[in-house]
Amino acid sequence: MSKVYMQGERLMVPDRVTIPFIEGDGVGAEITPVCQKIVNRAVQIAYGGQRSIEWKEVLAGGKAFRQTGEWLPEATMEAFREYLVGIKGPLTTPVGGGIRSLNVALRQTLDLYVCLRPVRWFKGVVSPVKEPQKVNMHIFRENTEDIYAGIEWEQGTPEAEKFYAFLRDEMGVTKVRFPETSSFGVKPVSIDGSKRLVRSAIRYALQHGLPSVTLVHKGNIMKYTEGGFKRWGYEVAEQEFARQTFTMNQYDQLKKDLGEESAHAAMAEAVNAGKIIVKDCICDAFLQNTLLMPEDYSVIATLNLNGDYVSDQLAAMVGGIGIAPGANINYQTGHAIFEATHGTAPNIAGKNIVNPCSLLLSSVMMLEYLGWQEAADLIVNALETAFGKGEATLDLARFMPDGTALGTVEFGDRLVELL
Repeated sequence: MSKVYMQGERLMVPDRVTIPFIEGDGVGAEITPVCQKIVNRAVQIAYGGQRSIEWKEVLAGGKAFRQTGEWLPEATMEAFREYLVGIKGPLTTPVGGGIRSLNVALRQTLDLYVCLRPVRWFKGVVSPVKEPQKVNMHIFRENTEDIYAGIEWEQGTPEAEKFYAFLRDEMGVTKVRFPETSSFGVKPVSIDGSKRLVRSAIRYALQHGLPSVTLVHKGNIMKYTEGGFKRWGYEVAEQEFARQTFTMNQYDQLKKDLGEESAHAAMAEAVNAGKIIVKDCICDAFLQNTLLMPEDYSVIATLNLNGDYVSDQLAAMVGGIGIAPGANINYQTGHAIFEATHGTAPNIAGKNIVNPCSLLLSSVMMLEYLGWQEAADLIVNALETAFGKGEATLDLARFMPDGTALGTVEFGDRLVELL
């Protein structure tokens, strides 16, 4: 077995690499083997047998609970710690107790602070928007802070009463309208967490030749949390990437000092020099703008809850969450877990109709992360060909003119042929 490891800041990947995987619950049992078959074939074709993946199954979710009595066994966490890079299908989260969310537990335990969600349109996929080809964005969603930290107290509990008493008596808070029936939550947003997220987004834009990074926030209302995220994001750009970026802060200052014409000229010069434009947008306006002018946005850096909304809306614009990939990454340690972004879909599990593309495109992201771009490109090209011919699973094919609906297994076999 060969493990991925970090050497300094560089990810080192052996030609024969072991990848831990969680099959997933519900439809996970169907999409995981299909995706592994496609990935194995793409790697074989791309590298003539010189590279390969050994898949190492680890347990989580319902399958883990049935076999071990635990929802997230320590052996699974240890495998992801040891092998650095892994992939997972959708997981059931226990209802009525136990782990709050298996996905959140994985992200926070391994400090996977970036949730990376690239969103693009494939020709042939029917979209609810007029020009889906203009959508090509990369969302960097902060993964460990904000309300997903899970710090809250239910109304009517002694803890909620104690928390309100602290707010009232120690902090002088008078704005809780119905304190006796209020639940409370805490939204931590730190300098460290914000800066490492924005730093990763800027580096990603530089590495991939992308034109802009947009800080999406609600800082007009939450001035110290969301507003802090915006401020600290600009600090990263101006202090750590001064030679490679031009920020709207700088534009506004030039406009104030020298006039609008000079500010425009400076921005044009920065664009011509290949600098990344770092800008910001209030979240509700951003959601509107992505529908009206999606071409204006490339890399998005945002907090946890905003990122949840943004990534799902953008996925809908290009055909739905069934073709939306995702990754949870710590660029400092190298740890990364790639995942299907949809749920377990128990209503269609076992019917051979589920779309495997979310997990498959997450597998493409994994190959790219490993540096195996040639294999990743083969899979993307096969998808483009299939969709262009109207060949897809039922969820997509039913909307395509002259679409041909294929079962999950049959669609996977078709992609293998197209490789």
